[in-house]
Amino acid sequence: MEEHHCQHLLGELSAYVEGEASEALCAEIREHLAGCENCRAVVDTLNKTIQLYHTLPQPDLSDGARQRLYRTLNLEALLKP
Repeated sequence: MEEHHCQHLLGELSAYVEGEASEALCAEIREHLAGCENCRAVVDTLNKTIQLYHTLPQPDLSDGARQRLYRTLNLEALLKP
């Protein structure tokens, strides 16, 4: 499969995996995945990562570590006052 086409579709995978992509885009991605083993591996890995995130217990973080992490990720708005 053409690398440019893979990169275009990989940019849309989040919406596809979350069920937020249009039906036309989903059909395009499914067609591409049928013939592209590398992209299938990426989708499988992404799905497994999401599944693990939802099933594994969340780590305990100290308040200081949580604040540093959120600041690093530019998520300060989610910190409790």
